[in-house]
Amino acid sequence: MLDRESKFMLLEADERKLTEEQQREMLRDIIRSDNSHIFVAEAEGQLVGRLSVMGGNTRRIRHRAEIVIGILQEYGGQEIGRKLFEMAERWRQNTALTRLELTVMTHNSRAIALYKKMGFTIEGLKKHSMKVDGRYVDEYLMAKIYEDQ
Repeated sequence: MLDRESKFMLLEADERKLTEEQQREMLRDIIRSDNSHIFVAEAEGQLVGRLSVMGGNTRRIRHRAEIVIGILQEYGGQEIGRKLFEMAERWRQNTALTRLELTVMTHNSRAIALYKKMGFTIEGLKKHSMKVDGRYVDEYLMAKIYEDQ
């Protein structure tokens, strides 16, 4: 649903090609991982948001992870994003992750405000990083560094 209703996600509605079994295997891999996790938000018996933390696979990048978050539009403004980040923060404390990073379209001011509130800072600008509806879109690279490890 997120791919259909949001222009802020990476994939367009017709690009997600994984079979149900491939999705199950991907989730099993994440569950077995010590530096990756998925957090979900439910309302009225349906999935309304998710935050995935995908850790690096090789020794040189096992300390870092990429964050992807999405919340259905109908449920925006209800603090779901903040709560998902807080869950991820608690989980991260028991991992070796010391760097979380994400990208965000530069015009997505609502998401940028949330990420800054959660302690992420802008580290760089990716010019013409995506093409949405035939137009180039810039993205910020944002990260949060932890000194506790």
